[in-house]
Amino acid sequence: MSHTVGARQAQKQQSRRALMDAGLHLLADQNLASLGVREVTREAGLSPAAFYRHFPDLAALGVVLVEESLASLHVMIRAVFAEAGGAEELIDRAVEVIRRHVREHRPHVRFLARERHGGVRQVREAIDAELGRFAAEVGSALALQPVSQGWSEQDLRMLAELYVDHMVSTASAFLEAQEEVDPARERRIAATARLQLRLISLGRRHWQGN
Repeated sequence: MSHTVGARQAQKQQSRRALMDAGLHLLADQNLASLGVREVTREAGLSPAAFYRHFPDLAALGVVLVEESLASLHVMIRAVFAEAGGAEELIDRAVEVIRRHVREHRPHVRFLARERHGGVRQVREAIDAELGRFAAEVGSALALQPVSQGWSEQDLRMLAELYVDHMVSTASAFLEAQEEVDPARERRIAATARLQLRLISLGRRHWQGN
């Protein structure tokens, strides 16, 4: 009996994964608002009824893709802050992490870049919420650094959001360069990102608050 239940659960997870992969693949060339359930199920090799056993609508599928798209980046950025080293080393690691993340998760980054300001409200809100949680994580890591001594919670949150916005824009720039297969442009983006982060770091050391 337990074997049957386990096999059924595995099949359910496989179908869910197929729908997510199909959606992500189709979203390479269009936005979520223009996608139809039949397109997704046809791509996944499943029936429309199978889709509704996993998701109430395409917006729900989009929200799950948002969570998946940012999950691995959370882990990588936490690792950056966990390692020892000065500001310069942290900046170099952060830029390299973003570049590697885009290379390894290009469909997810493309999806986020397109849907962050797209036409599906639930997905926009999910992206904003995830980036907000991301900023909270970054803020907590920044608060532990000696240079943050005396900073207010509000100022730390502002700095964290600045870092997160920079990461998102840098990821979008890397995405374009990688899709155009332009290594020289990719190197320029990395160099610019490091300079911008150094400027933020310099301003941080001299920030007096309101």
